Amino acid sequence: MRISELVDRTGVPLATVKYYLREGLLMPGQATGATQADYDDAHVERLGLIRALIDVAGLSVKRAKAVIDVIEHPESDLVRTIGRALEELPPYGGSDAAEYPRAKRAIEALGQVYDPDYAAVAQLERALAAAEAAGVPMTDDRLRAYGGAIMELAEFDIGNMSTTDPADAVKYAVLGTALYEPVIAAMRRLAHQDAVYRALGGSS
Repeated sequence: MRISELVDRTGVPLATVKYYLREGLLMPGQATGATQADYDDAHVERLGLIRALIDVAGLSVKRAKAVIDVIEHPESDLVRTIGRALEELPPYGGSDAAEYPRAKRAIEALGQVYDPDYAAVAQLERALAAAEAAGVPMTDDRLRAYGGAIMELAEFDIGNMSTTDPADAVKYAVLGTALYEPVIAAMRRLAHQDAVYRALGGSS
C-alpha cells in the first residue's frame, strides 16, 4: 500500500507518519522509486503499537523507541528483557540505592522474588514511602489482600503470554502493563463505589 493508504487505514496524520519514519520508530517501506515506497500490515501494526505507547501510556518518542528496540532485540533472559522495557514506563525516578527496605519487606512477606535491580522494586519503594509519609502505611492485612489479588492477575497474564517468541512476550507484557494498569485503577475505583453503596444499604 502507498503511504496515503497507510494514513487512511491507521488515522495517523501523514506528517506524524513521516516523523516516526525519520525517528526510526516506524521501519521504512519497500522502496519502489526515488521518492515512493510500499507499506504493509506490519506497518499498520507498528503504528498501532507506537500510538498505544505514546497516546495511551504517555511515553515520549524517545522512551517509545527504547521500548520498541527492546521488543525487536530481546535478550535470552526474558525476565531481564521485560524489566528493561518496564524501566521505560512511568512512574519514573531512578535510585542509586542498593536496597529498598519497604519493598523488600513487602515482597518477601508475599513470598515473591526480591531483585533490587528490577525496575518495579524501586517504584514500589517510592510508593510505599509516600503512603507511609501520608499516614496510611501498608498494613499486613492490606498487603495480603492486595498481594493475593495482584498475583491472581499476574498469573492470568503470564498464562496467556507467549513462551516461545521473546519479542511477542515482551510486547504482551509491556502493552499489558501500559494499557491495562489504567483499566485496573478505574475498575478498583468502581468497585469501591459499589462496595460503599452496599455497605450503606444503597443500590448500585
